[in-house]
This record gives sequence, C-alpha cells and structure tokens, in this order.
Amino acid sequence: MLSTAHRLTDSSSFQQVVRGGRKAGSRTLVVHLAESAEPARVGPLVGFVVSRAVGSAVVRNRVKRRLRHLAREHLASLPGSAVLVVRALPAAATASYAELEGDLLRCLVRAGVTV
Repeated sequence: MLSTAHRLTDSSSFQQVVRGGRKAGSRTLVVHLAESAEPARVGPLVGFVVSRAVGSAVVRNRVKRRLRHLAREHLASLPGSAVLVVRALPAAATASYAELEGDLLRCLVRAGVTV
C-alpha cells in the first residue's frame, strides 16, 4: 500500500498538477506529472482520480487499490519533487492488473520519467 506521506490529498494541488503538468494518456489511464516547488517533502506525491464513470463503488475501489499498489512499486523511479495524478478511465474497470501496469509504465515514460 502507498504510505500516507506519499499521498496527494489537497484538491488545490490536484488542480495545479492537472492544469500545469505534463499529460500522457492510454486506453485505461491518464497521467499528469508536475514538479513541486516545495523542498521540504518526504518524496514524490501521488494522487488518484477514479470517477463514477468507471463503475460501481466496488469496481472503483478495486481500481484504486490496484493503482495504489502499482504507484508504490514505481515510486522510486519518480523524481523527489514530483507530483503525480493518475486518472482512471472507464476502460480501467475491465482491465487486468498487468494491463494497468503496462499502461501506467507507458504513460510515465511518455510524461518524461525514466522507468
């Protein structure tokens, strides 16, 4: 599980990253990546957006759990000042774990992260 120190929870930070960050998309995900100006942080921050369009509460929670686990696995590849927002698209509801991982890695590379 992704530790709370690395979670993005502030709505204004979500807006800043989505509006000002680099964007890369795939069939199941859209990734927004920005560099933070805050120097006194533990490391990169990651936030998730999984709307009702993805599915019922059970499906949305499953997608969020998978994305949190994938983000934790690839947290070390992000720069220390990075702020990442991962937005799930409706196709994420039926995607397997391997498909989500492949799409996340592909989006991170497109956004400029060396994985």
